[in-house]
Parts: sequence; C-alpha cells; structure tokens
Amino acid sequence: MAEDKQQFHRRKQHFIKKGYQTRFIFKFCLLVLVGGLISTGLLYAVSRGTLTSSFENSRLTVESTSAAILPAVVYTNLVTLVLITVATILVVLYVSHKIAGPLFRFEKDLSEIAGGDLTKVIRLRRKDEVKEMAETLNRMTGSLRESVKEVQARLDEAAEQAEEDGASDALKEKLFQAQSAMQRRFKV
Repeated sequence: MAEDKQQFHRRKQHFIKKGYQTRFIFKFCLLVLVGGLISTGLLYAVSRGTLTSSFENSRLTVESTSAAILPAVVYTNLVTLVLITVATILVVLYVSHKIAGPLFRFEKDLSEIAGGDLTKVIRLRRKDEVKEMAETLNRMTGSLRESVKEVQARLDEAAEQAEEDGASDALKEKLFQAQSAMQRRFKV
C-alpha cells in the first residue's frame, strides 16, 4: 500500500537538484544564444556585399542589405531566445524530474545503506528513469545483507565453538567484540 502511494506521488517541488537543473537550463540557453549569434553573424557577413532598396517616408533609399536587415534579425533572435528559454525551462524541469528525482532518492537511500542499513530498498515512482539502476542497487544491497548475515552466523558458530572448546578468555572476548561490532555496524 505504501509502495503504491509512493509510485503515484506527484512531486510538488519543481527544483529537486537546483544546481543541476539551473546549470542545465543555463547551458542550453547559452547554446541557443551562441547559435543565434553565429547565424546573425553569418547572415550579416553573407549579405554585406549586396544592396537593398526600400521606401521610407515616401523616399527611395538604397543601403547595404546587412545594415537593412540587422535590426530585424537581432529582434527576431531576441524573441526566439526568450521563447526557447521559456520552453527550455519547462522541458528541462519535466525531463529532469525523471532523472534528478531518482538521483536525489539514490543519494538519500545510499547514505542510509552506507551507514549500515542493509534492509533499505530503493523505490522509485513508476515513470521515473533509471529503474534498472535501482534494481541493480537493490540486488547489491541484498547480496551484502546475505554476506553480512553469513559472517555473523560464522562468528556465532566460532563463539559457540570457542565456548565448547574452553578457549582462552582473550579469544572469547575478541569474538564477542567482533559480534558486537557487526551488530552495531549493520542492520540486516
């Protein structure tokens, strides 16, 4: 039931990893700006050797095509940049939720696993990306959990054997310390 609620949960926060998403938006908009500047420069350079005639205030004027079209090209590039920036923000927020959201979940869950909680299972929402990675990490955690259980079982067996064989108190103490350390360190 809790898993179903988590999978249907809609994210209320638009910026999950603000730095990542902001840099992504900035770099994409910078790329669009550079593309606009390059196309404006090329258009200006190509049209430099031509002339254009136009009527202004009932007068015929002849001027360089590059000078005549430059204001219109700059204006259209600015409008395009603004529209692309808005579209980029919307698309990046939508797409990055599919990537940054799971990465945020991985960071939180992997911190707990690194702290020794091997019972932790990484759960993502149904439409999130990188589900295969979550499954692989869950298999890894399960494998670690089984390995730790096996080590704990062998330590328990060694402690019982040491007790039965009348081992030295120093050996029994070392085994007890190892058992305690395993129990403190790992939650299985």
